[in-house]
Amino acid sequence: MKILLVDDHTLFREALQTLLTLHNYLVVGTAGDGFEALEKARRLHPDLILMDIDMPICDGLTATRLIKAEMPDVKIVMLTVAQQDESLFESLKSGASGYLLKSSRANQLLWHLSQITEGQAALSPGLADKILEEFARMSRQIETNSARSGEAADLTPRQREILTLIAQGMTYENVGKTLALTERTVRYHMTEILQRLHLENRAQVIAYAARMGLAGKQNKDSE
Repeated sequence: MKILLVDDHTLFREALQTLLTLHNYLVVGTAGDGFEALEKARRLHPDLILMDIDMPICDGLTATRLIKAEMPDVKIVMLTVAQQDESLFESLKSGASGYLLKSSRANQLLWHLSQITEGQAALSPGLADKILEEFARMSRQIETNSARSGEAADLTPRQREILTLIAQGMTYENVGKTLALTERTVRYHMTEILQRLHLENRAQVIAYAARMGLAGKQNKDSE
């Protein structure tokens, strides 16, 4: 796993880099603000970015949105000193795969990184319940929007297959390999899914799939 560290505090970056290197993680680069993170991500192609939220010039939330727009398969985990609901939910809406507190112990951070390599989300203790509450709220909002539009179930069999696999945590590339589609085709279908379900991002798609019971099964029909 190639890791990019983004934090405006040099001492923290260096300490974190030392910790990760000692445990056989490959730190390919560091950055001190969001714009530098975007430039380094373009050049270094990391698998994971550990991203500070509060930074000058360009903060972590903005950087996450910029990077995910260009490189949606890059995993980004937010690092912060504060447990704030607003930044937590904004991080997930921006495309982050996790949210860790800088007060976490070293062994906790390393454990979360091992979970990320297995495709799991990374959340500091106590945050999971808040995420579930937010997903429940999102599901209620989606249900309301669906009732208004009457189009929530108006997906093709192929789109339902893609929705199911995305909800299981697959990348667009792996979805394409599984369904014998190009990655470009998968992205096209995801755009259609977002429009048809009146959703805004991947997190809302996953919440919808969970509510519809699609996260644990795959539709075998094809378009």
